[in-house]
Amino acid sequence: MLTLFRWLARWPLWLLHALGGLLGWAAYALSPLYRRRLRANAAQAGIDAGLARAAVGEAGRLVAELPYLWMRPAARAIAPHLSWTGEPLIADALARGRGIVFLTPHMGCFEVTAQAYAERFGPITVLYRPARKAAIRPLMDTARRRPGLATAPATLAGVRQMIRALRRGEAVGLLPDQVPPDGLGVWAPFFGRPAYTMTLAARLVRQTGASIVLAWGERLPRGRGYVVHLSPFDDTLPDADDAQAESAAAVNRAMERLIRQRPQQYLWGYDRYKPPRRIAAAADHED
Repeated sequence: MLTLFRWLARWPLWLLHALGGLLGWAAYALSPLYRRRLRANAAQAGIDAGLARAAVGEAGRLVAELPYLWMRPAARAIAPHLSWTGEPLIADALARGRGIVFLTPHMGCFEVTAQAYAERFGPITVLYRPARKAAIRPLMDTARRRPGLATAPATLAGVRQMIRALRRGEAVGLLPDQVPPDGLGVWAPFFGRPAYTMTLAARLVRQTGASIVLAWGERLPRGRGYVVHLSPFDDTLPDADDAQAESAAAVNRAMERLIRQRPQQYLWGYDRYKPPRRIAAAADHED
C-alpha cells in the first residue's frame, strides 16, 4: 500500500482527480448499499438529485488525491495550488491568544485545510480516528504528520493534547459531522433527522475560551487546486455543561450552512445517522 501511494504521489493532480472520478462512479455502481445511503442522505437534506450525482465523482476524487496530500515531500508546499477566502478571521482569532477551533465537515478536501493552515500560520493539531484495518494504519499514522501538523487520536489522551495546544494559543481541527464513540456525543438534529453528534467542540471552547472558525477546502475542477473557505460561527454556544444537546444542535446547523454552499462536494455516502458501535450492538442484542 505504501509503495502504491508513493507511486501515485508522483502523478499530477489533474490525473489523480480524473482517476478518482472513475473510481467514485465504479463504487457507486458496484455497491447498492452505498447508492441507497447517498440518495437517502441527500434527499433527507433536500438536495437536488443532480447535485447528489455530482457528489459521486467528488467522493472518488477525495480518495484519489490522498497520495498527493499524504506522500509528497515535506519540502513541497501545497500553497502554489491553493488560495484563501476569509483570512482576516484567522488574524482576529490569533490576536485573542486563546487558540482556534476549526470545524470542518466531510466536504471537499478536508485534508487540505489543516495542511494549508500549518504551512501558512503555524502549528495545528487535528483529531483523527485510527484506521480499523491494520494494513493501512501505519500509512495513515505517518502520512498525516507534516511540519506544523500534529494528530490527536479520538481518545481522552487526544482530547487533553488538543486542550494543551489551545492553551498555547495554537489551532485544532475537528470533523464535527463524524459519528463519535459511545458516550462522547448526544443526539441532535442534522438536516431534520437525529444524528449522534460529538460534544467536543463546545467542551474545548468552554475550557479554553478558544475562537471557533468554520473551514472547508473546495476542490477546483481539472486539478487546478483548492480554495480554503473560512467563515464565522454565527451561533452562541451555551456555557452550561448540561446544555450539550443545544451546543451540538448549533454545531450541526453551522455544518448544514457550509454543506449547502456546495452540496455536490459533500460526502453524502457517509453513514452519518448510524449509532455508535456500543449502542448499535446493544440494540442488536435486544432484538
